[in-house]
Amino acid sequence: MSQKGILVTGGAGYIGSHTARQLGEAGEKLVTLDNLSTGFRQAVLHGELVVGNTGDPDLVNHILNEYDIDTVMHFAAHTIVPESVENPLKYYANNTCNTRNLLACCAEAGVKHFVFSSTAAVYGIPESGIAYEEAPTNPINPYGTSKLMSEMMLRDLAAASDMRYVALRYFNVAGCDLESRIGQSTPKATLLTKVACEAAVGKREAVYIFGTDYPTKDGTGVRDYIHVEDLADAHVKALQYLRNGGESTTLNCGYGHGYSVRELLKSVETANGSPLNIIEAARRAGDPPELVAGAEKVREVLGWTPRYDDLATIASSSLAWERKQLDAPWSNN
Repeated sequence: MSQKGILVTGGAGYIGSHTARQLGEAGEKLVTLDNLSTGFRQAVLHGELVVGNTGDPDLVNHILNEYDIDTVMHFAAHTIVPESVENPLKYYANNTCNTRNLLACCAEAGVKHFVFSSTAAVYGIPESGIAYEEAPTNPINPYGTSKLMSEMMLRDLAAASDMRYVALRYFNVAGCDLESRIGQSTPKATLLTKVACEAAVGKREAVYIFGTDYPTKDGTGVRDYIHVEDLADAHVKALQYLRNGGESTTLNCGYGHGYSVRELLKSVETANGSPLNIIEAARRAGDPPELVAGAEKVREVLGWTPRYDDLATIASSSLAWERKQLDAPWSNN
């Protein structure tokens, strides 16, 4: 019997490309669908790249049938929270409506397994600062809402069909491939580690700390930073879980402990061997003092064991990628 294929939507982007690389190294048959709006051709190291949109049903149907797809890993999404507040319909169109179109194609083609890229933003601001999977979902921005709506569609489709899924709620993703083959190259990125490393290599004049008066250990916000290689491994484990007959489930992806903004910036300064130009600013609306994953369930259900739960590794791998981009920046032109 010929090998079944895996469709990776958004597989030319940051998290999708790291996951696709791990799947490719494991010998999986891959096809990446990406419109290259924030992804890069150079990031697709295994399988084929089809340039297009998840909202194009004719194209998606063709891929599902042509490549004999039985698994979809869905990363394609807009992910900038402030932009989602300014332009909510853009986020509902791409993150929600296009996911609905993708799911309709999957249902028609009989796709068995679906691994969904969700977010801790579905929780909003948990009272205790720790979010467990059972916590109420109360997103405070259109980005989080657009992802939660996709989770609901996935849940309902699975209940009405034979498809099973794993929805992975990411916390703060950071770091890059330790061999610097791929990395985070999104223009105008907002992820703190990326911003700090861009400042370290001179791409930005400064890095901002928004809020220094939080009730935390040093007054700055505390977040659960997860290395992208560990997050990608969670996706591979999720696929193995579904192939072994696992039931549909939703899991947090984090380490279960947090670092403050100052601690993260200090780790980048240490990796770079020089101080950053840090500007302290007022709090941003909607930023919780602390957001950490309740992270036991993903370990128990998937047998997932993080390998890079180390701030120095996160900072050094991110910085190595930024230095490489100074010499040979990626471009789709």
